[in-house]
Amino acid sequence: MASNALFDVFRVKDLRDRIFFTISMLVVFRLGATLPIPGIDINALKIYFMSQQGSSNIGITEYIDFFAGGAFKNFSIFMLGIMPYISAQIIMQLLLLVIPSLKKLSEEDGGRKKIQRITRYATLGICILQSYVVTVYANSIPNAITMGRLQYTIIAMLTVTTGTVFLIWIGEQITQRGVGNGISLIIFAGIVARMPNGFITLFRMVKTGEINTVHVIIVLGMFVAVVALVIYEQQGQRKIPVNYAKRVVGRKMYGAQSTYIPFKINPSGVIPVIFASSVLTFPLQIAGSLGPEVKWLASFSYWLRPQGMPYIIAYTLLIIFFAYFYTQVTLNPVEIAKQIRENGGSIPGIRVEKIEEHLSKILNRIVLPGSIFLAFIAVIPTIVQKLFHFPIAIAMLMGGTSLLIMVGVDLDTMSQIEGHLRMHHHDGIMKKGKIRSRNL
Repeated sequence: MASNALFDVFRVKDLRDRIFFTISMLVVFRLGATLPIPGIDINALKIYFMSQQGSSNIGITEYIDFFAGGAFKNFSIFMLGIMPYISAQIIMQLLLLVIPSLKKLSEEDGGRKKIQRITRYATLGICILQSYVVTVYANSIPNAITMGRLQYTIIAMLTVTTGTVFLIWIGEQITQRGVGNGISLIIFAGIVARMPNGFITLFRMVKTGEINTVHVIIVLGMFVAVVALVIYEQQGQRKIPVNYAKRVVGRKMYGAQSTYIPFKINPSGVIPVIFASSVLTFPLQIAGSLGPEVKWLASFSYWLRPQGMPYIIAYTLLIIFFAYFYTQVTLNPVEIAKQIRENGGSIPGIRVEKIEEHLSKILNRIVLPGSIFLAFIAVIPTIVQKLFHFPIAIAMLMGGTSLLIMVGVDLDTMSQIEGHLRMHHHDGIMKKGKIRSRNL
């Protein structure tokens, strides 16, 4: 029964401690998202954002605020969120492909730690740039700054940069000492925290007649259908059969074995969506914040607004690109084929020297429809907003990127919890019988 599995989660001390640690770290993140930067007048911010409802600039602000978990519009210490770190990771992954010496460094002993250190330095650089842009944006808001411009600029840059570095530390601690991927869970928590307020706003708009009830029912039906499709797509697999011949290891002879390589329909999960959002958020934030002072940046921010066709096209192409890119990084056909050959394996009907080509062909056929599906789901908020006239904040919560991230992170976290349960069960810690697999 499902209740037994729930009790098992809290019966195992190690798993219980990990869950409570994860929750406590996410609580710290949500508290930090409400603490404003020193020198900011919160009331002036509220008045400004209320007066800007419906403008193109507020659309960009809503988009950035969405991925910061509501911290951006609060001008909190976590207002940049985790996106600078993700942007640095993207840059580093691209550099590993184009710079041979950097690729060689990553393959040396301790190379991964060096690459991580370089990524953190790059994150600091991005944070400094974005934090300065934030101070310029705050200066354009009437009566928002309560201290001198230079003093506020220094304090804000230090505070916001420190906040992002602290968030990175929280994410790493969750990954090591909690359950799930810490960075993804921080984004997940930011989205979930905005849902209650979004549904309350939706209810009020239905009550006042601003939104048709029938439209809400249709969108909720789409919401349920998309969740089901995302779960189905996340768990879909293409199994590649592999046969291993008899082999001698030491004094033992191992018989022939038949197994398979599971290739998911979407091997990269929600990573392409997060990466594509991060890549677009960076120029959007700079253009939107510096727009009032630089005319051509104002024009660019309006041209690349989240509701516009250029943004949708760029977003779709970036999702497809990162789906292929991340799949090649994590599932390298050359490495997989090498491991199969070294262990005396073969794929039925495929010559040994053609294994790499065969795997590459299968991956390409799988990734293309998977990436197109991801891109389609990601642009649903724009469709909802255009067809049913939903506010952008509510439309982004009802579908698209938010659904992909929430479902993907939830499945990944549940899979890790299931792994911990199975591990402790085999060690004899569990008091009850066999735990049912939920095929995660």
